[in-house]
Amino acid sequence: MGLLKTAAKVAVASSVHGRVQRRQSERWAAQDAAAAAALPAVQDAPTPVAVAPAAPAPPAPPALSADDMINQFARLGELRTAGILTDAEFESAKARILAQ
Repeated sequence: MGLLKTAAKVAVASSVHGRVQRRQSERWAAQDAAAAAALPAVQDAPTPVAVAPAAPAPPAPPALSADDMINQFARLGELRTAGILTDAEFESAKARILAQ
């Protein structure tokens, strides 16, 4: 008879456990449905974002002709010979001219 009582207790416990789980899942489903119903209302109203127009790029300086480059190199050489420009300043200015 002890085995029969144990089997009955297990059956009742299993039944109760099943009902508790079913009710719990129904509650969670209801909560999920309520949250899902409230969510689209929030998503339908996006916040406006102000976008400033992009500033136009400054125009590129005109390319130097070969004569202009030669004149600038001559002027730089004169300034270096006169001691106005150091060798480092001369090389820097020369690199700027060549980059144009």
